[in-house]
Amino acid sequence: MQKITIHDIAKSLGIDSSTVSRALNNSNRVTAKTKEKVIQKAEELGYRRNILAANLRKQHSMIIGVIVPKISGNFFSNVISGIEEIASENGYHVFIAQSLEELEREKKSLDNLVAYQVDGILASISMQTRQGNHFTSLGRNKMPLVFFDRYICGDENTAVSINDEEAAYHATKHLIDSGCKKIAHLAGEKNIKIFADRMNGYKRALQEANVDILEQHLITSPLSENDGFQKIQPIANSIDAVFASNDHAAIGAMKYLKSIGKNIPNDISIIGFSNEPISEYTEPSLSTIDQSSIEMGRKACQLLLDRIKNYEAHLNEKIMLPASLILRGSTR
Repeated sequence: MQKITIHDIAKSLGIDSSTVSRALNNSNRVTAKTKEKVIQKAEELGYRRNILAANLRKQHSMIIGVIVPKISGNFFSNVISGIEEIASENGYHVFIAQSLEELEREKKSLDNLVAYQVDGILASISMQTRQGNHFTSLGRNKMPLVFFDRYICGDENTAVSINDEEAAYHATKHLIDSGCKKIAHLAGEKNIKIFADRMNGYKRALQEANVDILEQHLITSPLSENDGFQKIQPIANSIDAVFASNDHAAIGAMKYLKSIGKNIPNDISIIGFSNEPISEYTEPSLSTIDQSSIEMGRKACQLLLDRIKNYEAHLNEKIMLPASLILRGSTR
């Protein structure tokens, strides 16, 4: 089926294409009567405006690109909700890509978004991302970039996150204050700053309480539910608490510990991270950290819009949003 253009509308009405264009753009150089005729004919012929082409003529696509590890998790879907809220209020559309925790997929997503000529990019890096050379190239082309949650440290990188070290410190301290001394940490990949920070917060709480930090209690993995289930097994009988860097790993650990007869929280207390909806409905319900996810999306998007207007705005600005410890049935 041939695409209807403004030339088809002009031919049908016996007027110039430029008049049709002005009418569709609500120009005051065209009478109300002519505008009405043009709009009516456009609807009759099934005309659809090429908004992207029109915006590109104005040097803006009015599109923001977003790269997330996975959309399926509640945290990232909430962040996207916050992003779309601010984007929509400012007349922008959002393109979303998933890295699925793979570096090559992240690179390809970045290339595709740039090819679509988005006005700026919001990104949370994959578990495999060790360096940010593929993001550095954006700066050479003055493509605005703002990281959220997981970010790469750099002199010009703008990022929005929570204070992960402080949140992990308070979670671990709560376990210590409730009488736990043998606390395992289900950690994420250390190359990801947020997981390194959570590890540091865990260690700081133990050090302040003069509790030994044991290497066998530091367990690194991709933090899936199955990872939590499998990785906790070798130390299940030598610990009295688990602090996990996300709720999925915490829930996996809880399932295994319950399967071998451990009482949660009397035998072993557990705290997760992210406040996934399922955490409230586990048995017992899971204590966790809330990350202000929707507000993170809003703030990151607003920073990006500021950078689209002025590329130099917010360079190397790191904004930390408040996080809160939510205590439920999995801790004493």
